[in-house]
Amino acid sequence: MKRAGIVGGLGPESTVDYYQSFIGKYQEQMNSKQTLPELFINSINMYNIFKFISEDRFNDLVDYVGGAAQKLEEIGADFVIVSANTPHIVFDEVREKVHVPMISIVEATYDKADELGLKNVGLLGTKFTMEHDFFKKPFLAGDKKIVVPSEEDQLFIHQRIVDELENGIVKEDTKEAFLKIVNNLIKEEQLDGLILGCTELPMILTETDVDIALLNTTEIHVDKMVEAVFSD
Repeated sequence: MKRAGIVGGLGPESTVDYYQSFIGKYQEQMNSKQTLPELFINSINMYNIFKFISEDRFNDLVDYVGGAAQKLEEIGADFVIVSANTPHIVFDEVREKVHVPMISIVEATYDKADELGLKNVGLLGTKFTMEHDFFKKPFLAGDKKIVVPSEEDQLFIHQRIVDELENGIVKEDTKEAFLKIVNNLIKEEQLDGLILGCTELPMILTETDVDIALLNTTEIHVDKMVEAVFSD
C-alpha cells in the first residue's frame, strides 16, 4: 500500500482532523480497527502562508510549500497532499517541484460537485481563497456558477477563521453570524451547494445547518487520499 505525505500545520486543528479522519476511513476500508496506515506529516507555519500571500510574495510561497512537499517525497511518501485550501493558490507550481503525485483539494471538490450535479455553488474560506480565482477556475470552466460573499463579509469570515477557528475556538455567536451570511447568499443567489473552502470551517458548520448540499473539502480530500493508498 502507498504511504501518504501530508503538508500540515495549516492550521494545526485541521491537520489533526485530517489525521484522525484518514485513519478512520482507512480502517473502514480495511474493515479492521487493528490496522493503521503509514503516513508522514510535515507541519509548517500557516502564518508564513498568510504573510507571503498578503505581501504578494508568491515565489516565496511556492518555495515554502514546495520545499515541504519535497521533504515528504524524500522520506518516502508515495503521494502528497496540502491539508488546506489557501495554499492551493500555488498548487500547480508546487506540484512541479515533486515527482510523486499530488492530490488537489480544489480538483477533488470540483469532481464532487460535478458528481452531485451542482450548478450554482457558494464558496466560503479565508479572504485569500474567496478573493482569488484559483478555486473558481474549474467551476467556471465546467459551466458552473460559483459565488462568494460581499467584501465586507469576506473580511469578517477571514478574521473569525484566523482569530478563532485556527486556534480551536468555536463560538456560538460566530456560527450565528456565519449562518446569516450563508442563508442570505443562498436566498439571493439561489445556491444548490456550499463549499466549505477552509479546512477549519467544518468545526462550526455542518450538514444539518443548511438545506443545500454542503461540500466539506477536508472530507472530500481525505476520501481521495484513501483511494490513492489502495490504488495500483
